[in-house]
Formats: sequence, structure tokens, C-alpha cells
Amino acid sequence: MTSTTDTEAAALGYEQARDELIEVVRRLEAGGTTLEESLALWERGEELAAACRRWLDGARARLDAALAEPDAEDADADADAEDS
Repeated sequence: MTSTTDTEAAALGYEQARDELIEVVRRLEAGGTTLEESLALWERGEELAAACRRWLDGARARLDAALAEPDAEDADADADAEDS
């Protein structure tokens, strides 16, 4: 089951999710929160980390695809040269 906060985290841009995650970590490290608040912060941090991971995985896939394109073009050019 996807919670509203999961959906909200997924809708954030990478920089927004990263900045909020930094703030969550800062608050957890500072202490002074109740157990319930700490658990809520932890859960939010996990959601934000997952959103960042999805953004980075998507960026990696786009880079890999872009880097693979010239290789495919080079292979086509080599094949055309061999046919000549």
C-alpha cells in the first residue's frame, strides 16, 4: 500500500527530496525529539532516500542510453563501410 507521503516524496524533484532528506538527518542527529517524532522522521527519511535513489537510477539509465547511442552509430558506419 502506498501512503500519501510516499506519493508526495515521489513527486518531489531530486534537489527538493535531497534537501528535505538533509534536514531530516540533521533533526535526527540533533536529538531532542520524542520516540514517535523520531520514528516519523526516520520513515520520511526512508521515503526521501528512495525518491532520490529513483531519480539517480533514472539519470544513470539516461546516461547509459546516451553513451550507447554513438556506439550503435559507429557499428552502423562500420557495417556500411564493409559493404562498400
